[in-house]
Amino acid sequence: MAQHEPDEAEPRPAEPDRPEAGRGDATRAREVTPEGARTAGPGGDTRNAVPAGETATAGGAQRPEGVDSGRFGTPGRPLRRNSFLVGFTGALGVLLAYAVYLGVRNAAGILVLVVIALFLAVGLHPAVIRLRSWGFPRGLAVATVVLIVLALLAAGVLALVPPIVTQSGQFIEQLPSYLESLRRNETVNDLVERFDLMRRAQEAASADVVGRALGGVLGGAQLLFGTVFRVLTVLVLTIYFLVYFDRLRDLGYALVPRSRRQRVQLIGDEILTKVGAYMVGALAIAVLAGASTFVFALIVGLPYLFALAVVVAVTDLIPQIGATLGAVIVSLVGFATDLSVGIACVIFFVIYQQVENYLIYPKIMRRSVQVNEVAALVAALLGVSLVGVIGALIAIPTVAAIQLILREVILPRQDAR
Repeated sequence: MAQHEPDEAEPRPAEPDRPEAGRGDATRAREVTPEGARTAGPGGDTRNAVPAGETATAGGAQRPEGVDSGRFGTPGRPLRRNSFLVGFTGALGVLLAYAVYLGVRNAAGILVLVVIALFLAVGLHPAVIRLRSWGFPRGLAVATVVLIVLALLAAGVLALVPPIVTQSGQFIEQLPSYLESLRRNETVNDLVERFDLMRRAQEAASADVVGRALGGVLGGAQLLFGTVFRVLTVLVLTIYFLVYFDRLRDLGYALVPRSRRQRVQLIGDEILTKVGAYMVGALAIAVLAGASTFVFALIVGLPYLFALAVVVAVTDLIPQIGATLGAVIVSLVGFATDLSVGIACVIFFVIYQQVENYLIYPKIMRRSVQVNEVAALVAALLGVSLVGVIGALIAIPTVAAIQLILREVILPRQDAR
């Protein structure tokens, strides 16, 4: 009979696994361990087993695959989520938010100075970049810009201090003659007798009144020294921000995910450029206001032309109230000179402020920051009403930043849907 040969295509039954010589139970356990199970240690001990997908370190710690051990050790495994942990984390978040609110409220004055210094540093940084393009080292470029700013401040102080000192000295010298002329004036004497002003003046010269007056003097001195301290603080912070500007900017960009870092960096640099352009535009408006005041004072014959022009230019840099403050000072000098001159000053500044607010300011900001005139005006008003002077200071750059983000991020994303 012919021997029947099995068909080669017919599968043979699988043979059961047999232990191989030289391989222990621990080896077989490691081979068949599913993903996510613990791998047995030497001798089958699972107490120090390492989960799948992790690597054991020399100290026995477990490290996920792909995570390198840094100089501060290996990151541990994430905590398991449970209801107690979620509630505890939420409570800590609420407490942290309240603590941050208290800190911001208590440090509001210092934070305002920091914002002003950072704003000035961003505005002066283009000048530093220009000097570096001319071959200046960074330290020398920053020092040059700071020295120019200090020279401008010193020139303004030198223009203001001599007239103030001169006028104060003349008033003190003429005070006795003023009092004597008042005493000899019959109308003044009749008013003194009719309303018993001498007795009231003696009653007013009491200890309480003198104490309140001294308190007012001390309060004025405190205000003066506080203002000097704030100016010096802003100056020092501006210098530090200019020196470490690139490092601070790179640190901010490093917080962005790598996949979006380049685009965020391009948009951020454009926003910083617009802030610098806003500073240039504000300086141009201030210089124009000072020059207009100088020409007007020369025409009407006001004294201390350069000092008054500097006052108007400096105060015009203060958002919302600066132009009015400068106008009041110049108008007071005009009334002290002559009544007609004072009236002319009031009329001039009323007309000029309307032209500046509704024509010059929007036009210059549209060219420098590329913001619509209506948007610039509304942003300035909203900034003042919400945050005060700081709001007016950052209103236009904020609108420019929002406009850029809308054009480059939001609108393209909406069009792609």
